[in-house]
Amino acid sequence: MSKIKLSKEFIRNTVKLALNEDLYPSGDITSSLIKNNKIITIKLLSNQNAVIAGLLFAKQAFALIDNKIKFIVKKKDGSKVKKGSLIAIIKGNAKNILIAERVALNFLSHISGIATKTNEFVKLAGKKTKICCTRKTIPNLRVIQKYAVKLGGGTNHRFNLSDEYLIKDNHIASSDLKTLVTKAVKNKKGRKITVEVDNLNQLKSIMGLKFNTVLFDNMNVKSLKKGIKISNKHYETEASGNITLKRVRAVAGTGVNRISVGSITHSSSAIDLKLEI
Repeated sequence: MSKIKLSKEFIRNTVKLALNEDLYPSGDITSSLIKNNKIITIKLLSNQNAVIAGLLFAKQAFALIDNKIKFIVKKKDGSKVKKGSLIAIIKGNAKNILIAERVALNFLSHISGIATKTNEFVKLAGKKTKICCTRKTIPNLRVIQKYAVKLGGGTNHRFNLSDEYLIKDNHIASSDLKTLVTKAVKNKKGRKITVEVDNLNQLKSIMGLKFNTVLFDNMNVKSLKKGIKISNKHYETEASGNITLKRVRAVAGTGVNRISVGSITHSSSAIDLKLEI
C-alpha cells in the first residue's frame, strides 16, 4: 500500500488552503475590531473523552497567521484524554489567535473524531482482528483521514486504485469471477489480490487460485464462520458490510483476520473541543 506521508510541507499547504477559504476576500472583519497589541493566554480543552489527533494541523494554523504565537502541547497525537483534559496552551496576540481559532479546531476535532471512533472499534474487535478503513473518505482529505485511523489503532486498507487488486461485486457482475481472478494473478506484479464474495458458492469456485485475501461482504455470522473454515489455511480473511459497534465483536469472534469499516472515515462525529480564555 502507498505510504501516507504527513510532511511539514503537506501540513502547511493543507492548512493554508483552509485559512484561505476562511479569510477570502476581506479577512476576519470581526477580530480586526480588537486592539492589535492585546496578548492573551488560551487553554485548549476537550469537552469529552477522546483520542486526540491532528495537533500539528492546529499548531500550523496559528503559525501561519502569526509565527510568534506559542502553541504549547500538553498531550501527544494519539493520546487518550478524558473530558476536561488540557490539550494545549496558546499564548499570543489576541486578534491573530482568534483568526486561526476555527480552522485549528476544525482540523483537530475532525481528525480526533476519526481516531476516537476507530479506537472504539479496535477495542471491541480485540487483539486478533485488525480494524481497517476503506476508500470511503472525503475527497482530498484521504491522507488526513487515514492518518487519523492509524492514530486510533486501526490499519490502513489500500490507499488508491493502484495499490492492489480488489475484485468486487460490480466487477464480477461485469465479467466472470474466475476469469477476473486468473487475470489478476497473471498481471499482479507483486501487488496483493483481494477477492470479494457474498456467498459460499463464489468462494468454492475460486479455491486453489493464488490470490491473497477473501473479502466476505455482508455475510451473517453463521455464513462467515463457514467461509473462514473453508479458506482460513489458504487465504487471509476479511469481513465488510454493515459493521457497527454493536456487531463488530460478534464478527471478530468468527476468527476473521480483519474487518473493514467505512463509517470510521465517512461518518465519525467531530470531537467537542473548546478554547477557553
